[in-house]
Amino acid sequence: QVQLQESGGGDVQAGGSLRLSCAASGRTFDAYALAWFRQAPGKEREFVAVRSFSPTSASVAESVKGRFTISRNNAENTIYLQMNSLKPEDTAVYYCAARYGLGYTDAKRYTDWGQGTQVTVSW
Repeated sequence: QVQLQESGGGDVQAGGSLRLSCAASGRTFDAYALAWFRQAPGKEREFVAVRSFSPTSASVAESVKGRFTISRNNAENTIYLQMNSLKPEDTAVYYCAARYGLGYTDAKRYTDWGQGTQVTVSW
């Protein structure tokens, strides 16, 4: 069974930075895509970034491009989301998700989810 554990959320002022981590366990993730989604109160879950493991590729949402970077540590089955220049509209619960195969921006394609970590950005 796949387990995903996020960490690194918290409160930060606008313009600040946070780094989220997602540790995956339960199987070999060589052929898995790992992604970040977020959900703000009253809104649908939205795609943030994805990192496919095989083949190696990465994609981030337009709303965070230039500010957020997704990276991975294959040896530790961990992905990271470096978030810079944070804005209040980035406030949300951030979720890590996994699926076998290529990465997608559609949350419905992902089979495994973490519990989420709260990120709150204020002025």
